[in-house]
Amino acid sequence: MATTAINAETEHHRRFIDEYQHLSRPFGSGSFGAKAEAFARFFGTPTFLIGQTLIVGTWIVLNAAKIVHFDLYPFILLNLAFSLQAAYAAPLILLAQTRQADRDKAHAEADAKHRESVARGTLRRQELAERGIDLLKELLDENTQLT
Repeated sequence: MATTAINAETEHHRRFIDEYQHLSRPFGSGSFGAKAEAFARFFGTPTFLIGQTLIVGTWIVLNAAKIVHFDLYPFILLNLAFSLQAAYAAPLILLAQTRQADRDKAHAEADAKHRESVARGTLRRQELAERGIDLLKELLDENTQLT
């Protein structure tokens, strides 16, 4: 009995969210989507920026000082790595932005529906209160006439 009441209450609270649940994952619900989302989110983190700066700095120092000779100045292989990174990062970031815009729109619509529902409930309660006040006034008038 208590479980049924909890389930009903949960369903009541989720009524505005459930129809937009498909937007919860920007890259889909599979394992590829989860990995692609994690990868796209990683691009903007301080860990990524610091790590990339350290790798590029080490790459340039090692090759400019001729400690290793796999990519000498003008660092064409490094440039190719940046191009490859940009080729994958840009579409993932754009896809994430597009899907975030879809989620934002869905949340705005759900919020609007919720506000409308709250407004209807408030109006209903206000009408009931006004009817109650009218009944109290009638009872007060009748009581005044009787005394």
